[in-house]
Amino acid sequence: MDFAGSDTSHRPVTGRVTSAKIVIAGGFGVGKTTLVGSVSEITPLTTEAIMTSAGVGVDDTRQVPGKTTTTVAMDFGRITIDRDLILYLFGTPGQTRFWFMWDELVRGAIGAVVLVDTRRLADCFAAIDFFEHRRLPYLVAINCFDGMQYHDPQDVRDALAISSDVPVISCDARNRESTKHVLISLVEYVLTMRRSRAVAPA
Repeated sequence: MDFAGSDTSHRPVTGRVTSAKIVIAGGFGVGKTTLVGSVSEITPLTTEAIMTSAGVGVDDTRQVPGKTTTTVAMDFGRITIDRDLILYLFGTPGQTRFWFMWDELVRGAIGAVVLVDTRRLADCFAAIDFFEHRRLPYLVAINCFDGMQYHDPQDVRDALAISSDVPVISCDARNRESTKHVLISLVEYVLTMRRSRAVAPA
């Protein structure tokens, strides 16, 4: 697998290994830290901090009443998809006051996962706009809280008003196989887009 701009410095002498960077984005409390933690084969690096009174009136916790911590910089994890592909995962902070870090976090990324909670769909609009403006391939992953899918992916696509070619899939951010499927789907989507551009007439 070949990703332009990906870091290929992690190659063993016995064969070629390609490493690629993927960004995990979405609104506050949507499950980004959980997703990275569930799939990472290393102990994930997190920057979770206890929520304090400083967040009152800033962070809307009404839909996530049990949430007591929040990401203040990023989450980081790694997963080996195949013998020749390692993915490095960078989870973004969800609150608007931390968006100034997004430009650095997406630098060198091949694509992004926009994790959504259908109870708070509007929270992911900013992430979608961000990636579309920078022409970074992304897919939408519907986090099925409590293991229940309440909305059809096509209904979510229509509500978000995104292109028909952008994948919209369901997942359980707590389940390793489910989140691994999301990442593989993104890689396949990125490769498909790059092949299409390569054969497109000039």
